[in-house]
Amino acid sequence: MELLQVFPHVNAGLNALSACFLTAGFFFIMKRKVGAHRVCMLAASTVSAVFLIGYVTHHAIRTYLYGLGPTRFAGDGVARPIYFTILTSHTILAAVIGPFVIVTLRRGLKGWYESHRKLARLVFPIWLYVSATGVVVYMMLYHLYPAR
Repeated sequence: MELLQVFPHVNAGLNALSACFLTAGFFFIMKRKVGAHRVCMLAASTVSAVFLIGYVTHHAIRTYLYGLGPTRFAGDGVARPIYFTILTSHTILAAVIGPFVIVTLRRGLKGWYESHRKLARLVFPIWLYVSATGVVVYMMLYHLYPAR
């Protein structure tokens, strides 16, 4: 069961790291440092992929190995609608953004810079939002309002 308890912390760290790489990549491209931008965006993609593997693994272990359901949010009052609003937007956007990240990354790597730039202007803020809100959901679920 100890391994199961490590996953949320590692996954939150991966989300935070992805957000850092995304932010750095944005600043590098604004400074026209294309090589550094490319490294950061490839790193953000890799970290996000590792996160996804960890997230799916964590939930598969919880469900199929231990027979547990999702972790319950223990907060009450105004914290509940705030948490569930953030969680809902995070979940919907996380489910949708993956293919767009792949297409954007592919366009950049192929040198299709104009179409890459147009799509990245839409994908970047959503991807950053998903990474950041993943950390917020984690903080609320495991630190601010942990299950008793």
